[in-house]
Amino acid sequence: MGDSGKEEAKRTCLEGSHGSLRTPGSDQQLRQTLDSLKSSKSPAVISYGASWCRVCSQILPSFCKFSNEFKNLTFIYADIDECPETTQNIRYTPTFHFYRDGERVDEMLGTGEQRLRDRFWLHS
Repeated sequence: MGDSGKEEAKRTCLEGSHGSLRTPGSDQQLRQTLDSLKSSKSPAVISYGASWCRVCSQILPSFCKFSNEFKNLTFIYADIDECPETTQNIRYTPTFHFYRDGERVDEMLGTGEQRLRDRFWLHS
């Protein structure tokens, strides 16, 4: 899949009808999202990825699908290139951070649809 194909797949996934999926498009928006997580009691997951990352492009449709399945989780997709300041400590894509009661409680590096589903089930 070429770059335009990856961008199209990302756009299609992120623009579709998905539970509580949010996509901050700047450092300011991501900081606001992280601040709201800290004051929220609802569980959440952030997927950190990049448009150029082949593995991210492969797992993103599943991430979007799971946002419909696990309705009590808030799903956030953050592109590290769109939010470079806020994501400067992300060293591997994809990275998934799980939040509960405003605190990060878990991290998953890499992919694997069943592994990811298990984590969503655990944290929902």
